[in-house]
Amino acid sequence: MLDATERRVTIDPKPPVEKRTDPQPAPSQISTTLLDPPPPAPAPQPHSGLQLWLHRTSVFLFVLISAIAGVLLVILPWTPEWTDNYLLLSFPWLRTFVSTGFFRGLCSGLGLLDIWIGFWEALHYHEHQ
Repeated sequence: MLDATERRVTIDPKPPVEKRTDPQPAPSQISTTLLDPPPPAPAPQPHSGLQLWLHRTSVFLFVLISAIAGVLLVILPWTPEWTDNYLLLSFPWLRTFVSTGFFRGLCSGLGLLDIWIGFWEALHYHEHQ
């Protein structure tokens, strides 16, 4: 039988967890949960006078170039200069293709799209404050 000093040993159903030897990720690599608040957005930097005028000038030039290219693409395909030019005289098959109504309409449609993009950019221009 068992002495008072001897006890029965039972197998523990929950053995201790062994420590991992994997290196822990750096704190910057730990992903955040959905409950964490988003990081604060950086405050917008005020533009200096030169940066503001450069931005205004670039928007103006974009609108101007878009409008001019658009008007040229709308009007030019329907003029005689479109097919009677020096570049197309050497390639009769290309001259035939360029003179079709489909290709002229495609170019005019691209011109209208270009005009619309330029004016949309002008109407939606705003300065960050």
